[in-house]
This record gives sequence, structure tokens and C-alpha cells, in this order.
Amino acid sequence: MNKKNIAFIALLTALIMPVGCKKDFLSRDSSFQATADATFRKSTDVVALVNSIYDGYQNSDLLKKSIWYYANFTTHDFYNYGADIAWNNYQINSDFGALSTFWNNAFITIARANAAFKIIATAKENGVVTAALADRLTGEAYFLRGMSYYYLAGSFGGVPLELKSETDGLTPRSSQDEVFKQVVADMKQAETLLVSKATLDKKDLGRATKGSAYAYEGAAQMWLKDYAAALTAFNSTELTSNYHLLPNFADVHEFSNQNNDESIFEVQFEVSGSQSWDGGWQNGGEVAWIDDFSWPEEISNFGYDYANPGLWYSYQAGDKRKALTVLGPGDQNISPGIIAKWGGIKGYPAVTGGFANGDARFKADDGTIINTCGTLTKPWYGVSDQKRSGYYNAKKWRDPQLTGGTGSQIIFGSQNQILMRYAEVLLSRAECKVRTGDVAGAMADLKIVRDRAFGGVAPAVMQDGLTYDGKASTPITDPLQMVLSEYRHELTAEYSVFYDLRRAGPGVASAFIKAAYGTDATSTPQPYPYGPTADGLLHGVWKTTLPEGRDILPIPQAAIGLNPNLTQNPAYGK
Repeated sequence: MNKKNIAFIALLTALIMPVGCKKDFLSRDSSFQATADATFRKSTDVVALVNSIYDGYQNSDLLKKSIWYYANFTTHDFYNYGADIAWNNYQINSDFGALSTFWNNAFITIARANAAFKIIATAKENGVVTAALADRLTGEAYFLRGMSYYYLAGSFGGVPLELKSETDGLTPRSSQDEVFKQVVADMKQAETLLVSKATLDKKDLGRATKGSAYAYEGAAQMWLKDYAAALTAFNSTELTSNYHLLPNFADVHEFSNQNNDESIFEVQFEVSGSQSWDGGWQNGGEVAWIDDFSWPEEISNFGYDYANPGLWYSYQAGDKRKALTVLGPGDQNISPGIIAKWGGIKGYPAVTGGFANGDARFKADDGTIINTCGTLTKPWYGVSDQKRSGYYNAKKWRDPQLTGGTGSQIIFGSQNQILMRYAEVLLSRAECKVRTGDVAGAMADLKIVRDRAFGGVAPAVMQDGLTYDGKASTPITDPLQMVLSEYRHELTAEYSVFYDLRRAGPGVASAFIKAAYGTDATSTPQPYPYGPTADGLLHGVWKTTLPEGRDILPIPQAAIGLNPNLTQNPAYGK
């Protein structure tokens, strides 16, 4: 069988896979399992078809090990522990499994969207769906295709533009700009078809809206350096009237506050299946292991990603985002949901059991049961080999139902994953204003975000708390650097920061990371130079400088094997 047929069959297989989706608006009967004429005879069938496109993102490997890893490990804000440590010194190669997961899931989503356009049009023509419903569903398909290309181009550079339902899978790569132009086109089309958040039925909460499309269009225009067009998108009343910052930053990521008024688009999850490594999918569940895998090994038996101590030091004094983003030795988890359920860290099964057994790791320095993420004298470096930094991700420690691999072993949770929120739109809009000479306007947008961060009025002078090595920082006065700093402090541990840094232009990301963390030519972990973890030992902190050309990922070798017209990114050889 030739490669052309293999590629076609791979796409066809993707289209006929049974899938399931989440919450009230997503039917669990989504299917491409028969011919269009036989399957799409009812309105609910066509809705289920589009639900199947959303389903492409309900995948922990795609969200966590692909998009999240790229957005956060590449910045050195976070590191990997385990089989994927190649992220820590930028040694990802084209055989790396997460790349194929990323590529395949994105193109499955694109293929499903392409297949949907004709089916929806036929269903509309035959009276199976109303014109209004057909428009909305078509808009959702355009949005999801455009969003998929947004993350593909942001991560890999140029990729093949597959825009038809019939394909031989041998399309060569388009340029990065060509792909982002297609993102803009898809989002503009979606803007005309999607419903406004203001008129979205509550049962459809979680679906793409006009505001979602404007947010991603603006972001794509920034990649194309058309900052005026980006401003037009960001200033749409679909965004400015329908979304706003929540007054309290703590509420943004709380488990009890999903799909809130700041969230523009988030991937929906639901626990309705088994707690098993098949994800419960065979039982209709849509669950994820994304969150507790970030917790300390002492709590969860996992700890597969952890924070750079320098991120903790970098927050300006008084910034309330710090304790809600990164926990270090001696810090409490202040999530309202965690406190209500467990009383904080002290209530978790690993802690109560360990303290009862006399384990020193679970004693505070005064001998009482610990209620902090390790202590200043006994940081939590991990149980097995002390190869973590002692600092962890507080944004992903919000689901009170989870216990990780301890206690009742509730590993798989239903925390939705926010891909775009209004704070990012405001920061992106500020960057656009800097680029177009409206510095005063940019400062006004920054102030909106920073005032919320400080619980009232932010300091007039912006500067980091300390440098990574504990020295006094200097004020940040360059407007662009102010925006970049806010991307980091507002959005780290989410799905955006490295994309926003790379979008700012060649070399910007590498220079920003070097300034933040003092990166150099080393490619192995280094002892940390300051603070409670500066004991001269190795605790999983890399200082590797981002090499030229490795700000984008290699094209998966498996994809090149199926499509000989694909070329590899130069930094990764041929």
C-alpha cells in the first residue's frame, strides 16, 4: 500500500472513530459512523457531528503534553520530571511522542471540520436543521479549524493547509504567514456565523462564540504583524461588552467557577466514567489527568512538572497572583475550594497518613502537621530522588475532588482548561498599542490587569520582586518589556506565554528568558544560587539558553514518513 493511501486511510479512520463530549451542550452520541445520508437525518445528528470536532481537544496528551508543555517548559517557568525532560534543555527531537499526538489530533480536528461543512449545508438544504442552527454549527466548525491551525502554526511554523474534506494527505507545508492568514480567514467567517455570548443559551455554555472568534482573529493578526487589524478585532464589542476581568484573581481558576465571565474559550471536561487509564471514555466520560500531575510527589505520587524558583522570586511585592500561581517552601495553598474541602494541604491523605506515621516530611518546623508546600528547612523535592525544585503549580491545584495517586486515588478530574481569557486579550491589545505608538493606551490596558493583580491599585513602578539569584531588580521602563513581563506573570502555567513571546518577533523569547533566568550554555541541571533550595545540590533546574531555531518544534518524523512532501524545520536537520 503506498503512502498516499496510508495517509488517506489515516484521515478516514479519524472521521469514523466514535467519540464522546462533555456537559449539557455536548452529546455523547457524536458519530461519523455511516454515510451522511443515513446518519444525518435529525437535527441532533448534525449537532453531534459538530460536537465531535470539539472532542478533538478533550485529550490530556494533546492539552498537557503538547500545548501546555510547549507554552510553559519552553519559557523555563516550569520543568518536566520524568520521560519528557528533553523539554528542559530544548533537546526535543522529531521522534518525540507528544509531537505526533499534537499533529494527529490537530489534523483530526481539521478533517472533522472540513467534513462537517458539506454535511451541514446539505442538512440545511433538506430542512434537517434550521438556517440559524446551520449557521451557528458552521461557524463553530470554522472556529475550531482556525484554532487548530493557530496552535499548529504557533508551535511548528508552517504546516500543510488542508481545507477540503477530500485529501490525499500529501499536501506540502505552507509558510507560517500563510497559515495565520488562513486562521484570520476562518475566524472572520466564524464571526459572521457564531452567536454572541449575550444570546448564548445556558445549555450551550462552552461553545465558541463571536467573541471567541474575535479574540483568536486578533491574536492571529498579531502573528502577521498587522497590529491595526488586531486592535480592530480586540476592540469588537463582542469582546469588550461581553467579557470582563473577575474582580478577584483567585476566582479565575477556581474549580467551582468554570466558564466564568473572563473565560473566552475553555475546553470542557466532565467526570461521568470510570477512574481508569482509558480515561473512562468507553463509559462516556471526558476526564483528564492534567491537574494533579503538577502537584508535589509528596502529595500526589506524581510531580511530573514543577516550577522554576525564579518565577516565585519574580513577582512584585504585593502581587496577589503569586500565591495563586506558584507555591514554594513554606507556602500554603490558598484556593478557597481546597481549603473548604481539605483545610488546605494538611488534610490530604498523604499528609495525614505520613504525619501519623512520624514522617518528617509532613511535620511543620514547629512539629505540628504541615499545612504548607514543604518548609523552608525541608523543601519538597520529591520522594524518589530529590530531583524537583521544591516549587509547584498553584493554578493546577484547584480541583478539590482529586487526591492523585494517594488515598482514594482520584486521579482523573473535570477541571476545564482555559485556552483564552479576557486578561490575555487586554495584554495583547496593550502590545498592539505599543506597536502602533499609543503608549498611553497600552499603559491603561496594563493598569486594568495589574490593578486586579494587586487587589486595588497597582504600584506605579513596575519591577520584579527579585532577580533569579536573589538580587534587587530594577524598574521595567520599556513599554514592550512591560507587556512581556505581564504575559509571564498573568498567564504562566496556562496555555499562552511562550506563544505570546515567540509572536513578539525573532529573538525576543530567547532574550526575555535569558534576562529572567540568566541562561547560559549549560545543558544539565544546575544548583540553585539563592534561597531555601540553594544547598549546592541538584534539584532539577536547568539554565539552558534557548537555541536559535528551537523556538519552534520539529515536524514529527511519523508525519514526514507518511507525507514525503513535508520538510523538516532547519534546526532539527533534514
